[in-house]
Amino acid sequence: QVQLVESGGGLVQAGGSLRLSCAASGGTFTSYIMAWFRQAPGKERESVGRILSGGYTYYADSVKGRFTISRDNARNMLYLQMNNLEPEDTAVYYCAARRAGVARYDDWGQGIQVTVSS
Repeated sequence: QVQLVESGGGLVQAGGSLRLSCAASGGTFTSYIMAWFRQAPGKERESVGRILSGGYTYYADSVKGRFTISRDNARNMLYLQMNNLEPEDTAVYYCAARRAGVARYDDWGQGIQVTVSS
C-alpha cells in the first residue's frame, strides 16, 4: 500500500496554469502505475490520465494537449501540469496508484480542489 498526498491546487482564471503534485510514501514507487482523476460537482469521477513507471503517458481527450503528467521516481513524486485551464476543469483532483497487472486503483490521495474562474 502507498500513501498519497496532493498539493498545489487553488483558484485560477481561465487560460491560466496550475501544477499539482502528489507525494507518495510507503511503497516502491516504481512498482506503481500512477494516475490523476477528477470529480466535478454533481458528476462522476473521471480519469484525467496515467503514467507508467517508465514515463509513458495516456490522457483523456478532454485534457490532451493542455495537461501533462510526469513523475520523478527518485523523489516518489507525481505531477500534473495544467495549462490553458477552462472553467470546465473545475473539480477535486485525486492522484491514485495501482500495481501493474491490477485493474483497480486501490490507493488514493485525499483530493485537492482546483477552481477555474471565467
